Amino acid sequence: NCSTVLKTLHFITRPLSHEEGNFSLAYIITIHKELEMFVKLLRAIYMPQNIYCIHVDEKSPKDYKAAVQNIVNCFENIFISSKRENVVYAGFSRLQADINCMRDLVNSKIQWNYVINLCGQDYPIKTNRDIIQYIKSKWNGKNMTPGVVQPLHMKHRTQVSYREYIHSGMSYVYPTKNIKAKPPYNLTLYFGSAYYILTKEFVEFTLTDARAKDLLEWSRDTYSPDEHYWVTLNRLHG
Repeated sequence: NCSTVLKTLHFITRPLSHEEGNFSLAYIITIHKELEMFVKLLRAIYMPQNIYCIHVDEKSPKDYKAAVQNIVNCFENIFISSKRENVVYAGFSRLQADINCMRDLVNSKIQWNYVINLCGQDYPIKTNRDIIQYIKSKWNGKNMTPGVVQPLHMKHRTQVSYREYIHSGMSYVYPTKNIKAKPPYNLTLYFGSAYYILTKEFVEFTLTDARAKDLLEWSRDTYSPDEHYWVTLNRLHG
């Protein structure tokens, strides 16, 4: 019952300020467990002017998927990713899940300024307005995806080929003996956080630019590619 969901969970139903109403955020949330935690997170970051793409792990139980779908159905600005992945920790599937949501968000009728990615175990310590004011004050038109040149102790992540082992009980990434070729376009790899705040223009660039596409393809068999993909692209000249 959607009216009960909105009322009992105290979802915010109108922008809390003029500034927030004119600055929409997009969220990508990847989840696979703990429905109650997801609902608490969603309620905390929900604003009617924002847009939310939820990626539910394809391996999740049917009743969990159904429960998430029931919640999402109550909101016009929340949807489940049109393509779902069997997500493996530190695998390419984790990065692909974000990209699937990005494609959906770019094609959405709702206009947004920045995208923020979260997992189901995150929780905000700042308000929606705090986040917007921080973006505007220091990062207007720029991406937040900090990183450093690939450290020596992380070289193994991109020097050999990795594979995903997917099983309902236990999924993991394992190294093979195959040596990888150098990154395309002789790119310098940077490493940083898998979590980011990106401009819509940058997202559109990553989905269409040849260098971005080739780096994505090259990253398929690397370890935890979401920790090098965004930050490396953000360091490209221009």
